[in-house]
Amino acid sequence: MAPVLLTPAIAFPPELLLKAQGIRAAIFDVDGVLTDGRIYISERGEEFKAFSTLDGHGLKLLAQGGIAPIVITGRDSPAVRKRVADLSIQHAVYGAHDKLAAAAGVMKTLNIDWTALAAMGDDWPDLPLMTRAAFACAPANAHIEAKAVAHHVTQAQGGYGAARECCDLLLTAAGRYASLLHGHLVTLDDGH
Repeated sequence: MAPVLLTPAIAFPPELLLKAQGIRAAIFDVDGVLTDGRIYISERGEEFKAFSTLDGHGLKLLAQGGIAPIVITGRDSPAVRKRVADLSIQHAVYGAHDKLAAAAGVMKTLNIDWTALAAMGDDWPDLPLMTRAAFACAPANAHIEAKAVAHHVTQAQGGYGAARECCDLLLTAAGRYASLLHGHLVTLDDGH
């Protein structure tokens, strides 16, 4: 039996999609973007973070769609390193005190400039990236200054699907969202 083809339910304003075209890589902050921004620390000093599976799948889809996901975070923790490894994200910088310098190194490795880069952040340390990137996103619960420079403020909050919304937007702008959606309709049961 042939898989049913779905018409994507997702929609973004045309002017937003035009602004997001040509993106080849996207930088994501961790605390407040891939998490809700809260940091849990045990009495032994162990750090715990909660990540959304929606965001994780979105980052995987972004890579499948030809847009490199990048993580640049000001903090370093085993939890973040584990999550990044689990998602097979190839480009990550941990404990970045200067996110601009961190981004420059990754951009050189990928041979891209700011015109092909998106950035998603939620607070002041992310502003240097967001103001230079060709396309910037901020979660709904981001600091007001991050939302002020963002081209798109997500409906979802950080840690609750905000990064997925940004990924979906970038994939839609790149014309790859529908084919990725249809690819998920195929099961492995009958080899199709």
